[in-house]
Amino acid sequence: QVQLVESGGGLVQAGGSPRLSCAASGRTFSSYAMGWFRQAPGKEREFVAATNWSGGSTHYADSVKGRFTISRGNAKNTVYLQMNSLKPEDTAVYYCAADQSVARLAESDYWGQGAQVTVSS
Repeated sequence: QVQLVESGGGLVQAGGSPRLSCAASGRTFSSYAMGWFRQAPGKEREFVAATNWSGGSTHYADSVKGRFTISRGNAKNTVYLQMNSLKPEDTAVYYCAADQSVARLAESDYWGQGAQVTVSS
């Protein structure tokens, strides 16, 4: 059974620097791209960041570029999202996804259950 499990969310003050983790299991994800999306209340889900299978290529939404960093664990089945300089508008449920390429992540069949990040001002 394929599972992606996020952790590390919670209530954070503006300017804080939490790190989200996503652990994938149930199949070999070491050759898969992985990424993060988020959905704020009343809004569509949006892309945040993604990395290719090796972690050597990364992509970011303009809204988080320079503040967030995506990386993969040594075993390649874990992806992290280091979030710095958080703003109240970063408040959302953050989801991780995995697929064969970065371009396919938004339509992936593999999603985590989501981690709530709430930024207080």
